[in-house]
Amino acid sequence: MANDMPAAPAPSDDAVIRTGADTLFDALHAGGARICFANPGTTEMTMVTALARHGGIRPVLSLFEGVCTGAADGYARVSGQVPLTLLHLGPGFANGIANLHNARRAGSRIVNIIGDHATWHLPYDAPLTSDITSLASPVSRQVIRMAEPGAIAHDVATAFAATRVAEGGAATLIVPTDVIDAREEYQDALSGSATVAPWQGARVDDAALAAAAAALESDQGAIVLLGGNALTEAGVRAGAALAARLGGRLLMEPYPGIVTLGGDLPAVERQAYFPDDVIAQMGTARVVLAGARMPISYFGYEGWPSQLVAEASLVRLAGPEHDAIDALVRLGSALGVTGPAGAQPFTPATASANDPTAALTPAGVVEELLVQLPEHAIISLEGSTLGGPWLRNAHRARRHRVMTNTGGAIGQGMPCAVGAALAAPEARVVSLQSDGSAQYTLQALWTMAREKLPVTVILAANHRYAILQTELVRANAPLGDAMIEALTLLDKPKVDWVSLARGYGVEAVRVTTCGELAEALAQGLALDGPMLIQAELP
Repeated sequence: MANDMPAAPAPSDDAVIRTGADTLFDALHAGGARICFANPGTTEMTMVTALARHGGIRPVLSLFEGVCTGAADGYARVSGQVPLTLLHLGPGFANGIANLHNARRAGSRIVNIIGDHATWHLPYDAPLTSDITSLASPVSRQVIRMAEPGAIAHDVATAFAATRVAEGGAATLIVPTDVIDAREEYQDALSGSATVAPWQGARVDDAALAAAAAALESDQGAIVLLGGNALTEAGVRAGAALAARLGGRLLMEPYPGIVTLGGDLPAVERQAYFPDDVIAQMGTARVVLAGARMPISYFGYEGWPSQLVAEASLVRLAGPEHDAIDALVRLGSALGVTGPAGAQPFTPATASANDPTAALTPAGVVEELLVQLPEHAIISLEGSTLGGPWLRNAHRARRHRVMTNTGGAIGQGMPCAVGAALAAPEARVVSLQSDGSAQYTLQALWTMAREKLPVTVILAANHRYAILQTELVRANAPLGDAMIEALTLLDKPKVDWVSLARGYGVEAVRVTTCGELAEALAQGLALDGPMLIQAELP
């Protein structure tokens, strides 16, 4: 079968021979990519060399692909730009799929680059051969398998365009080594490249807006449910003004990709989690969807509907793919709203009401963070232990942004914090992280240390899968059953997060009282680099 192998290009006298990989990174840079979260292998070595030669795209190494994809997600949410991931064949990509699932739900624009075997080698079914297209399709707007060296720049342009479809998302480039290794003289020149435009939601048409205005003209008590780009300051203020006109309430979807909260912004209530709670929260009010998806049950519970607001009560103003801010402003104008909600009275807390000697509780952690959280911080939130209490009280904090686990695939929190810190190096990032989910991507600590990122991790160490126990209680299961304890408790042995963090090069401390937390948090927020606080909770 040796005759199946293509002839190598003719030798060149040049000291540096440019390849298709150089064309690839030229095109990616021209499109706006400035950072690449990488865990490369043998099939990506030509790309690693070209990335080093290019010099205009920052490489960030991670020890696990799920950290790469989660960090790219966080970077995209905070910056609005398009980061890259560089992953090794199908199995390497598979390690990153969970956080790409979350990124898809957040509408994060990412370009994944996956090395693959040379096209002439694929028929031999080597150990790392896999169906990468099938793996990538569920988490990608488009999967592009590069086939021709002369089409590399076109393939990159196609990938960038795919990230702008609907509410945005990831595109995946599968890069066979023979395509990317081809010498530059076999490439089409990169021409006419320009930075890819930022995502811009579709404009809600006049007929849909008129129908919404007619439905709400005489309504009193309607709920405005925010999602998408309405979770920014402009969207929150426009939504609050509309809710006030309707005599109703302002809510946000339960797991926003990124939302601006606190300071002088109007308070935003979070949609509840369990179906009975959502139904009670919404009542019989009309619900205006402003960038948000329809309220549904997170899981299917026997006896409860999947759709939690009747269709007749929904006013579908704008979906995640729309410019929800524009729709809110136009709808408000049609209903007589004269402008967005103004500044709300706000006085930042300067001292915690916590008893310094008291044992830590989730409420105590939140109270201390409300005092110490700096202006314009970014919170990466994963886990119900601290997540629920924080979002109920976020309006009491200084202005900040919050990222949540949009898709429910755990292991998102600390990687997203990595990406956020690289996207906004001037901001302090706080990772509110539960201990069970942190184990999925704890390698993110190493990247935090390596890059000296200003991330303060508050790790809620209750040594159990609390959300599973909550679900079991709802199902009337006996938590004291030995088998159930074996599947929900994480206390035999208890994980020593301080030792784990220090092993990865991150400063760490264990705290058990409110006073210890206050001292550790002040240190962590001032540190020039990362710190983990293991908060022992009941």
